[in-house]
Amino acid sequence: MNVSLAKELSVYQLVMGVQVPPKPLSLSPATLLSLVRAQIDLLIEQQIAATLWVKLPPDKIWQSELARYKSSVGASSLIYTCQIEERQKGGDERTGKENTASSSHHVSVYLPADSQLRRENFLMVLSPQFCSLILAHRPLKKRKNQTSAKVNTNKNQPLLIITTVEGRVIQQVLNGIQKAITPESSPILPASFICPSAPQAALMNQLLAKQLLRQDEINRQIITVRTTKLEQQNQELHNKEQLKDEYLKNVCQELRTPLTHMKTALSLLNSPNLKPPQRQRYLQMLNTQCDQQNSLITGLLELVQLERNLEGRALESVRLSDIVPGVVSTYQTVAQEKEIILTYTVPTELPSVWCVSGGLRQILINILHNSIKFTPIGGQVWVRARIQGDYVQLEFRDTGIGIAENEIPKIFDRFYRVRTAATEDYGGAGLGLTIVQQLLLRSGGSISVKSKLYEGSTFTVQLRSVGDIPKAIATQNE
Repeated sequence: MNVSLAKELSVYQLVMGVQVPPKPLSLSPATLLSLVRAQIDLLIEQQIAATLWVKLPPDKIWQSELARYKSSVGASSLIYTCQIEERQKGGDERTGKENTASSSHHVSVYLPADSQLRRENFLMVLSPQFCSLILAHRPLKKRKNQTSAKVNTNKNQPLLIITTVEGRVIQQVLNGIQKAITPESSPILPASFICPSAPQAALMNQLLAKQLLRQDEINRQIITVRTTKLEQQNQELHNKEQLKDEYLKNVCQELRTPLTHMKTALSLLNSPNLKPPQRQRYLQMLNTQCDQQNSLITGLLELVQLERNLEGRALESVRLSDIVPGVVSTYQTVAQEKEIILTYTVPTELPSVWCVSGGLRQILINILHNSIKFTPIGGQVWVRARIQGDYVQLEFRDTGIGIAENEIPKIFDRFYRVRTAATEDYGGAGLGLTIVQQLLLRSGGSISVKSKLYEGSTFTVQLRSVGDIPKAIATQNE
């Protein structure tokens, strides 16, 4: 059986064209689903073999209602499923879930791509004892300063929904469909078929009861979903509060420790029997603790500023060969003071990489600073860049004090400082690697660490090359 419709057909316009048309209500897609389900419930319960004209969303939840009806009453019914016609590139064959296959009780009705029915969904039931129509129309959304209109495809947008069992309205729609059918199409109903003016009162009572039950079911599902979402949001807020409390606790502890040392040094300086070498040692302690306090506050401000603005910072395309040499040269003086050999290898032909604006320099400074700080006198620090698949890999290797295996997972935590048996106090706020990790996550990159105690460490940074767009950029451009 072959049925095609002209593009001028609009069920909504046919309904609104009758004298005293039913009033459309602005309702949600969930309400439309409850109406369709109630209608199918009635047809199955009463075993009404009807001709159905259908255009519903392609989602499984809608199509399962037609499958439910077909499995119960399908052998003695006929279903016309309207779908927008699509053509393959380079050919005229129709494509889609139904394709051209039609059974004796299921017919695909193809609509032109510019059909007005694109904005409509409906379920029309035609039988001698019962006729009904459920219609949903999605209005055009007009844009300001534009003469053309655009269809709003938001699935949660309210629909103009009409539901009726009036024979005069349904007959008008049926007549309009028959006129819109192309000449070569087969007849869709016997010429003698006329819609009953109204269904029996018993059927109407049953339909109303089923609509109330289905709507109640939908409402319960919506409440469950909203309750679950609220519980998730509450849990997220609770987790954030816990993290905030833990963060403040750590900050207070980090600030208290240097202050305690400084207070101790000041009290000892007041001793009348203090010898000059001791006084000098305590003054040096005060100076060291002040520097550490300043480093901590500076690091905290930098981290807070970074976390506040990180999502809004744009990604930029940068070349390692433009940034690495300048940062390395800045640290050459520090390295020479410790008699450390500092070298780098960054081929100029390496592709550009994606990184947060200004972030690559921060990453280099923080990692290189740590490499030199934890490398003893006479050691070596290497910086090397190379291609690794879709990434450009930047490797920092040193002959420093190393990191114990059980400490490696913790080194990116806020305020965490590597414990060492060495007598030297390396200071620092324990925030540098945290900042590095945050910058790399935003840039679509990553960092990994390999290390052995007293043998050195290797920090490997991976940055996506410009030829491969990271998720951070794709999300930003959506």
